[in-house]
Amino acid sequence: MIYSTATVPVNPQGETPLTRAQAWAGLVRKARDARLFLPPGLCTRSDVAEESATHIVREATIAGQDLREIIGFEVERKVSFFQASGPREGVIVNELFEDAEGALQLRFYCYLGLRDKAPGGAEEQAEQAWMDGENGYRSALLSTLKRTRELLAQGQL
Repeated sequence: MIYSTATVPVNPQGETPLTRAQAWAGLVRKARDARLFLPPGLCTRSDVAEESATHIVREATIAGQDLREIIGFEVERKVSFFQASGPREGVIVNELFEDAEGALQLRFYCYLGLRDKAPGGAEEQAEQAWMDGENGYRSALLSTLKRTRELLAQGQL
């Protein structure tokens, strides 16, 4: 089983401040179309297959792997990516919250396993190391906030 977490401030010093609503709008855009938020070429397909007031079903190709996710929304609080098919099973969560000082934070956490791989085996250990590493999900959070600011500046948010 893989458990990973990372937290970054939404509004670090020197950056254009984002409101909770703006940060939330960026997370929703990311859920609907990952291509806008991932490095160029990493996500080659991101289609909403089903939609309701509380969730969407997204079919995507990321890093050459097809996946299907049921993405649940807790408005202005949490986006949960349930891995319905693909290389992983479990859930990936992006959560907005205020820290003890009232500063808005964006947290990633996940509980995942790799389909058809030995629990705790070499593949899971490598995935865990990547998620916790410098190019893992912490960098994805920073990239998401950067892209959200760009969309805001372009009037597209």
